[in-house]
Amino acid sequence: MELGEDNNDEHAQMSIEPIHLQWMGEAMVMAEEALAYSEVPVGCVFVRKHSIIARARNRTNELRNASRHAELEAIDLILADKELTPKSTRYPLEDTVLYVTVEPCIMCASALRQLGIKEVFYGCENDKFGGCGSVLGVNASVKHPVHPSYQATGGYLREEAIMILRRFYVTENTNGMSPPIPKQKSSRVLRTEIPPKSQT
Repeated sequence: MELGEDNNDEHAQMSIEPIHLQWMGEAMVMAEEALAYSEVPVGCVFVRKHSIIARARNRTNELRNASRHAELEAIDLILADKELTPKSTRYPLEDTVLYVTVEPCIMCASALRQLGIKEVFYGCENDKFGGCGSVLGVNASVKHPVHPSYQATGGYLREEAIMILRRFYVTENTNGMSPPIPKQKSSRVLRTEIPPKSQT
């Protein structure tokens, strides 16, 4: 298995430590906030030296900007803060860990690699746009001549992450910006069964 490839469920279950669940719980708080604002409910926290240094949620509908994913929102906060990023450096996130409710998309996974993120923990897979192995392994398996790879491990509060996404997609999005153009949702039913993580 290459660095960054999805771990199987057994390995993921063995490696889950309470501190990771604590940080992912904080990311879920941000996902709930996103849901309250009619955004695709993805939230994240960045942790450095055992403390949260930034937290964010999706703001794509609010800002009418498809690049305003939770990870990029938080990165902007970190880079703009002189205490968190006192000087310009090639890898400002090299001592920082990301906890995000959904596997980073290809765009975010690439940005994280370019900024030298230390490690990523995520909730559920991103089967359509995942950049940490579900669609493309931008974090590690895609070779890069300069930027180092990083480990990305999924399965942290996975069921909760899936369910909050389902809650969003079975309700009408008043902003009408959830991709793709939403179909009629009045007849949709919230499914509660969670399929096992696919083995790749």
